[in-house]
Amino acid sequence: MMQYRTLLALSALAVAPAAVQAQAADARVATAVDRLAPRITEIRHDLHQNPELSNRETRTAGVVAAHLRSLGLEVRTGIAHTGVVGILRGGRPGPTIAVRADMDALPVTEETNYPWKSTVRTEYLGNQVGVMHACGHDVHTAVQMGVASVLAGMRAEVPGTVVFVFQPAEEGAPPGEQGGAKLMLDEGVFNGVRPEAVFGLHTFAQMEVGKVGYTPGPAMAAADRFIIRIKGRQSHGASPHLAIDPIVMASQAVLSLQTIRSRNLSPFTPSVVTVGLIRGGERNNIIPEQVEMHGTVRTFDPAVQDEVERRMREILDGVTRAGGGSYELQYDRITPVTVNNPDLARRLHPTLARLMGGSNVVDVPPTTGAEDFAFFANVAPTFFYRLGTTPPGQKSGDHHTPTFIADDAAIPIGMRTMTGLVLDYLRTGAAQ
Repeated sequence: MMQYRTLLALSALAVAPAAVQAQAADARVATAVDRLAPRITEIRHDLHQNPELSNRETRTAGVVAAHLRSLGLEVRTGIAHTGVVGILRGGRPGPTIAVRADMDALPVTEETNYPWKSTVRTEYLGNQVGVMHACGHDVHTAVQMGVASVLAGMRAEVPGTVVFVFQPAEEGAPPGEQGGAKLMLDEGVFNGVRPEAVFGLHTFAQMEVGKVGYTPGPAMAAADRFIIRIKGRQSHGASPHLAIDPIVMASQAVLSLQTIRSRNLSPFTPSVVTVGLIRGGERNNIIPEQVEMHGTVRTFDPAVQDEVERRMREILDGVTRAGGGSYELQYDRITPVTVNNPDLARRLHPTLARLMGGSNVVDVPPTTGAEDFAFFANVAPTFFYRLGTTPPGQKSGDHHTPTFIADDAAIPIGMRTMTGLVLDYLRTGAAQ
């Protein structure tokens, strides 16, 4: 882990009053984090052992709300089903800022060696599944609880208001339900406390502990979800001439959809078209009446998004007409592009460099993963950075896999960096 005391000593050469003020705050924050980190780590283990799926984070929300109340924060619950908001009003005047952490887990059966691994099982879409924090949301929640603890301990000196948003359903609400950041905004999560900026962080399996990084500008892709139903006519498998075979049409459609990326879009335009689920048929000797396919589209440009949807409809129409069948397409634009406001990123970079050392602040290439943190940019400029979580010399499975790991050593780093970003912004907010 980074030796923060050493970094602070090296930075003592700065003589500007603002730098001296920042160094004093850094030292206080470092002391508080050292004291609080063991307890916050225990909370992380508890959350990891008791994961809950999207819109089902009842226990998690209870743990979070109880912690925030113990700090003397104003607490609101039940936003977007299970969301929790804690409001810390500092003792000095200043701007309002929001910090967001997501709380939900995934239908993944854990395969790590952690003694506090999840063994939880539940029902998801009619199937029994394991449940795991396979994307690090337990770390996000614990870190933000730690940041709230640090700032509550120095409340009298905090120049402004901090709104701690603990969000459910970042991974997407179950079919037929609403949830996540958009629903929190629709339900007035910032009523009376509209922020000037919104910050968030995310674990990063491809970055080792002791580093942080971010992408200026567009950082994470827009995510669309599609459901295709290809309809034919059922018959005995021994009499295919009596059928209109939806399995053949679906197979042709899967291959043809890949030509959108390879033949319709510029090779310099990042995009993804993925079919992740195909379901059809009940028996080996029956040609079914219908095949259903689910998938995702990732883009960084609304014009590209429009083109992908248009070509999907043309391809499905052509394939099914040629096969004698028909299709239905449900195309939902779920999450917009996650953007790091360039001015805000420039303003905050010196804070990360001061706390981590410049060489440990990494430029992260844009990713086609998506984040519904993006919706908060409709309210205020946003900054979203990545927290290195893989132990040096080890490898983690990718996000959303059974072998994803996030080392406890990242927790105090997350607490220090996020607290530092919040304090620096609040101290200089009025002057920008």
